[in-house]
Amino acid sequence: MKIAVSIMLILSTIVIGKIFTVPADGEASAEEIAPAYAKWGRLAMQKIMEKYPRADVIDYLHIGREAGTVTSIEKFKFWLKTKDNREFGVFVDITFNNQTEEVVDIKYTVTDK
Repeated sequence: MKIAVSIMLILSTIVIGKIFTVPADGEASAEEIAPAYAKWGRLAMQKIMEKYPRADVIDYLHIGREAGTVTSIEKFKFWLKTKDNREFGVFVDITFNNQTEEVVDIKYTVTDK
């Protein structure tokens, strides 16, 4: 169930990106259509599922990117629900090298909001 919901959230993000980015002539490739943060969103989802294996991801938000000269930070918020119906949020900040796209750091911040 958790994997199905997670996949649906990622795919819906990509589909929404496609709706807003497909040119009128419809000649765009899949790489041109996927939002720039899709790669980082998949990684964030994977890491959240590893870190919280007993919780279901029930919502996902791409907050945005903080672009730097050497590194950038892609920011996401996940809303999770445990088996005992406790809900909480986790902010995920992925810092990566702009040139190599190598992950430098992943920071998790738990919130109740």
